[in-house]
Amino acid sequence: MAATSHQRVRGRPAHPNGPTFLAYTPSGTKLITAGSNNVIRVYTTGSDGEPVNIDDCQDNNTALAANNDFFIAGAEDGSVCVYSLETYLYERMLTRCTLPIRDVALSPDGDWAAVASDELEIKIINTRDSTITNLLHIKDLPKPPKHLSFHPSGSYLAVSCTDGIIYVYSISTQEPTLIKKYDGLIRRLEADDEKSSKAIWHPDGRAFAIPTATRDVQVVSRDDGEKQRTFSGGHMGDITALAWSPNGGMLATSASDRKIVLWDSRTQKTIARYDYSGVINLAWHPHDNIFSFVTSEGELFIYPNFLSAENLKILQQPLQPAPFIHDPLSDTSGNARKTLVNGIKPHSDISAQRRGTPDSLDDLLGPQSGDEEEDFVVDDDGAGYLEGVNGYGKRSNNHLDRLDGPDVKRRNTYQTWQPEVHQPFQPGSTPWRGNRRYLCLNLTGFVWTVDQDTHHTVTVEFHDRGQHRDFHFTDPYLYDKACLTDESGALFSCQSSRENPATVFYRPHETWTARADWQTQLPAGEDVTSISLSDSYIVVTTTTNYVRVFTLFGTPFRVYRQKSSPTVTCASWRDYVLTMGNGSVGGNGCTKLLYTIENVKRDEVCQSEDIVALTDNAQIKSVFFSDNGDPCIYDSSGTLLILQHWRTPGQAHWVPLLDTKTLDRLVGGRKEETYWPVAVAQDKFHCIILKGGDQYPYFPKPLLSEFDFKIPCTTAVMEESSNASAGEGPRLEESFVRASLMLSLLDDLVSATNASHGQRTELSRREIEVDKVLLQLLNVECREGEERGMKALEIVGLMKDRSGKMLEAAGKVAGRYGRLVLQEKINELAERRLIGMDEEDA
Repeated sequence: MAATSHQRVRGRPAHPNGPTFLAYTPSGTKLITAGSNNVIRVYTTGSDGEPVNIDDCQDNNTALAANNDFFIAGAEDGSVCVYSLETYLYERMLTRCTLPIRDVALSPDGDWAAVASDELEIKIINTRDSTITNLLHIKDLPKPPKHLSFHPSGSYLAVSCTDGIIYVYSISTQEPTLIKKYDGLIRRLEADDEKSSKAIWHPDGRAFAIPTATRDVQVVSRDDGEKQRTFSGGHMGDITALAWSPNGGMLATSASDRKIVLWDSRTQKTIARYDYSGVINLAWHPHDNIFSFVTSEGELFIYPNFLSAENLKILQQPLQPAPFIHDPLSDTSGNARKTLVNGIKPHSDISAQRRGTPDSLDDLLGPQSGDEEEDFVVDDDGAGYLEGVNGYGKRSNNHLDRLDGPDVKRRNTYQTWQPEVHQPFQPGSTPWRGNRRYLCLNLTGFVWTVDQDTHHTVTVEFHDRGQHRDFHFTDPYLYDKACLTDESGALFSCQSSRENPATVFYRPHETWTARADWQTQLPAGEDVTSISLSDSYIVVTTTTNYVRVFTLFGTPFRVYRQKSSPTVTCASWRDYVLTMGNGSVGGNGCTKLLYTIENVKRDEVCQSEDIVALTDNAQIKSVFFSDNGDPCIYDSSGTLLILQHWRTPGQAHWVPLLDTKTLDRLVGGRKEETYWPVAVAQDKFHCIILKGGDQYPYFPKPLLSEFDFKIPCTTAVMEESSNASAGEGPRLEESFVRASLMLSLLDDLVSATNASHGQRTELSRREIEVDKVLLQLLNVECREGEERGMKALEIVGLMKDRSGKMLEAAGKVAGRYGRLVLQEKINELAERRLIGMDEEDA
């Protein structure tokens, strides 16, 4: 793009040749400049008169920051001074360093000043009280800092060091805390180099922009440190300064190629170029269409009416979002968790209301409808009768300040209460982080996608590469959901767009035909909310609350509307389909999460609109079937639950298999970590360990971990005992409950399916395992004393012994400890079972 045609503004000689700095006050009424001489100049916005000169300042000023009442200036002699904007006089020395000052920054409220020098530390000083009690230090930096930048909230400080590393500190606590370290983003520069490596916070606070060694500007997310959008191709020289517009809608950069470039934040395209040489610092006016900059020759340029009429529209918009590749605030793919807000809808008129008096007429009458007739003059001919109309349809001379207060105007401003609903999600997928995300994570493999701007690239990688080959393809449809199984294949879906309706794509692992993959498109206006894949069917739930079931090769098998809506997610195993949706609203204002399980092949409903057992304020994080075909859920409280007796209508209940908060590795706060659920297989919980506050796994590919089940049982209060094995009883009690549950699940599977010989053998083994645990528990009770006889006999009665060997062994255990009465009663129980009397009593 050629340089924009404009009327070139005249430079104002402000300081001698050398580094020159400028800063607007937050109100925009004054512009301050400082340079290599001992004079600081204060310009009044909108005035063509001479500036106010503050003489007898320090020579060789190297940094400048301004507030409405004062400004601070740092100099090469290591001093940082405070100057009044009311008296235009020197006030006091804020601090002094032994080496030259390189940058100063003021917090948004002006209460704190951060000072960087060639020393290996940063001082953060209270501007109201600079005593040692109000002084914070960031120490032990490996190299001197070059730039400082306060977050818009004032809670964080970004530090760019000369070693090419950016450090972000939290300064909301008594001692500054390092939050993140960003290496490899900026180039290494000398402290006095005119090139910039400063991190400039976007006004919305979620990201910052930095100049790179490739003469581009990179946007970086604050939360995860991922690279976002890039402003590239605008400069042929090294970047010397950059600044966001007040609303974040534009970015201005200057470089050694004698150009100032104006960028559109939304598109990252250049929208204007200006030819000015030697520009080393930029500043937007906080409110008006004014842009100012200074050069290395000490000249100041104040550019009124800087933006054209077309670009001015961007500046006049409200606060714009930081340019993310996939903005988490606008992610509509259904895979990112959205904050659920319960309560009152915000009113569309965001203007503040004036507060009435307790006995005002408006308060006495309350809200009324029909008041629209108060303003009977309608500007229907465009003659300007209603110019300057405020939010209440009144003309105002703007003499009143905006006041916060309740809405007491008698207008139709009724607010609507909305329940909190469970948002749809795809099990096993993660939201965008930078330009990557996982579409599927399970024991079969990984599926991830990379955003290439014009298209995506999808990679499918298997754990067992001896059985399946990895594959990779270009994705023009922008698939946002995927399923992967070991037996069937890979399933993908995408949302509708202007060009294409929502699409489902299936690719099998093996086929004897030339082409077996297929696509199908959903009707117009219908989008996919979740998908699942088994070795028999494909299930798709949609925004119209339809459940669409296909065979593996694309034949529509069943379509029905889900009764619980809006739909949330689905899962499948063999012929069974589990769907979840929102139900009625509970007492806490949140909809109940309901599930339905049916056998689509036999057209039988196993569980219909039953409640998913979640604690208050908990959200479901994943739903899947175990390797034995039992439904499992993992919730936000860190609890893994499995559904027992789900094949019998009305008999299902959720049983906790593991509470991850009680893991031994977390006892005593030794570790702070959470877990991303992957699968339940081989009687273990397979997951990914997340550390550092992460909520989702990311790249490089994480390792899978596994934990044994541990049902959260109560622990009986026991008398003090010198026996080192006093805790053996509670451990065995948990083992009994867990073994009984696993036996029950396998028994249901064997009874409901055409079980193999191996499954029936495993069932017998598990029955013996339960009896062995009870026998060990009996041994503990007998060892504790005769007074435990009643519980010991009860434990023997729980045995499922079919052969009588376990009861015989139980009698021997009682006899070994001399519990003769207990031994006699065990023998009586064995005799009753032998003749079948025990079953008759039951």
